[in-house]
Amino acid sequence: MDLGAAGLRAPLHSKTAALVTAAAGVAALGLGLGYRYLRRPEKAVRVGVVSKLLIHPLKSGRGVTVELAEIHELGFKCGELRDRQWLVVAESGHMVTGRQEPRLVLVSLSCGHGRVSLSGPDMEELQFPIQQPDNPIIDCRIFKENIQGRDCGDEASGWLTRYLGSQKTYRLVHFEPQMKRRRPLEKDGIFPHFEVAYPDVAPVMLLSESSIQDLSSRLDKDVTVERFRPNIVISDCEAFQEDSWQEVQIGSVRLQRVMSCGRCIFTTVDPETGIISRKEPLETLKSYRQCDPSEKHIYKASPLFGQLHKVKKSGVVHVGDVVYQITR
Repeated sequence: MDLGAAGLRAPLHSKTAALVTAAAGVAALGLGLGYRYLRRPEKAVRVGVVSKLLIHPLKSGRGVTVELAEIHELGFKCGELRDRQWLVVAESGHMVTGRQEPRLVLVSLSCGHGRVSLSGPDMEELQFPIQQPDNPIIDCRIFKENIQGRDCGDEASGWLTRYLGSQKTYRLVHFEPQMKRRRPLEKDGIFPHFEVAYPDVAPVMLLSESSIQDLSSRLDKDVTVERFRPNIVISDCEAFQEDSWQEVQIGSVRLQRVMSCGRCIFTTVDPETGIISRKEPLETLKSYRQCDPSEKHIYKASPLFGQLHKVKKSGVVHVGDVVYQITR
């Protein structure tokens, strides 16, 4: 071997090795910094307190106030009550809500000891089993989407048909755990993936007391939170502060914002009388709660009031729990 050549190659080899080592070090440092950036510690900021929890077992039916609730990916649960797991449908299978039948808001559906109870003004209470495995499964339609429901029987159908005083026949269906869920707004491709049963869009709706008070101050007559059918009502925060909470922690539950709640004619149904005005408070909301022009393709002309969330982590919430906004 030519010792001179070997002597020349040795420094070159050492320089190459040093450069490779340095590059690897820079890459490792970059990965480390990137990991630290991606894993930035969460910051929890207190933004309010839970003042009320509501479950609406029957879609468009009367809400049930509870002191605590389990929150799962499909929404609220308290004992045998589950939020929006019962639905009124026409014989065609299309959903029927307070938009078409305002007096549905006066119907109470409760559960206990494996039985369902239906009650309403000037009607005898009707009870029937929650589980009716021999009853047929009906194909239902919610906003042009398909979903199933277990028919609750002819007695429940007759009760609803008599109560609503319609020439049409209505049926009550129940969503069961094994049934296929809906993926609302998936076709738009701009919302995070999640599934629901009978809610319009998302499993949890959150609204603040201050937002209700702000709206009432603009009306001739105060409105109550029940008119807007939230699941979680927050106190001790400013009006519409909830619009900015992208992620919140309440008790052991973590919620992630999906979108604002675009409001419709259903807000003009008085929850105490079942009478629809078709005007207020919707007209007032339209005057000052419109979306940003860049979001018109999502909300169109619907005013925004309340925030819709998906469940990121299941758990239990109580009235009195502190609400934290999570940032990174």
